[in-house]
Amino acid sequence: MSEKPLERIHESLSSQVIGAGLWALGLSWGLPMMSGLNLLQKRFPADRLDRLNRLYTRVQIALTGSRWRSVVHPDIDPKGVYLFAQNHTNHFDHVALYPATPHFKQGIELEEHFRYPVYGPFMKSRGTIAVRRGSRSAFEEMRRAMVAEVARGHSLLVFPEGTRTLDGRVGPFRRGVFHIARELGVPIVPVAVTGSFEMMRKGSWVIHPGHTITVYCEKPIPTAGMSKAEIPALMEQVRSVIAARVDAYFERKSALAR
Repeated sequence: MSEKPLERIHESLSSQVIGAGLWALGLSWGLPMMSGLNLLQKRFPADRLDRLNRLYTRVQIALTGSRWRSVVHPDIDPKGVYLFAQNHTNHFDHVALYPATPHFKQGIELEEHFRYPVYGPFMKSRGTIAVRRGSRSAFEEMRRAMVAEVARGHSLLVFPEGTRTLDGRVGPFRRGVFHIARELGVPIVPVAVTGSFEMMRKGSWVIHPGHTITVYCEKPIPTAGMSKAEIPALMEQVRSVIAARVDAYFERKSALAR
């Protein structure tokens, strides 16, 4: 066997061992925190426990061995209500974004994820909006839940791609949440997260430490008074803002590697 394949095997084994250690650290923090929050959320409204959620998310991302920073556009009102539209990379996406701004953000999650041990009950007790696949009635249920959250003064967190990226780039968007955003009249904050793809990607559970995860919360895009005919242009505007950040990140990486 040649030297280079041996080096690759060694690197792969090392990555798996390090990744397993990081998962152990993360679970030793995350499981007790989610269990505790689950119990508290059954007694108190989740938005009253938001400081604990921020603590949970900040420590959880740190335990991946990643550095974290946020860049927030000054037009984002700390007391405003927004729909945060984020690129979808891995299972840590909501953890990466959550502490970037002071808003209570209610997420949208596939209904089957509520069956996961610990995580599912935690998200359900928090009020996370369930998504059932494949029917008009399911979409209407999601729409009503989103309307109710905004009425409570809560912001929303969505992943318009609907699935995690395979190459780190931003995929095509689905239009359902944009119709709801227009109906609600809430501004959309495009959110681009870079560095997360190198930390962990779809198809692998290995966590790779040592990367900087940057969360860009861009200038809000208004939807009030928008017509249905304008939704395709809105989708493209939001996607282009996110994709520009992500593409620029990979271009810088490529230039440094030359």
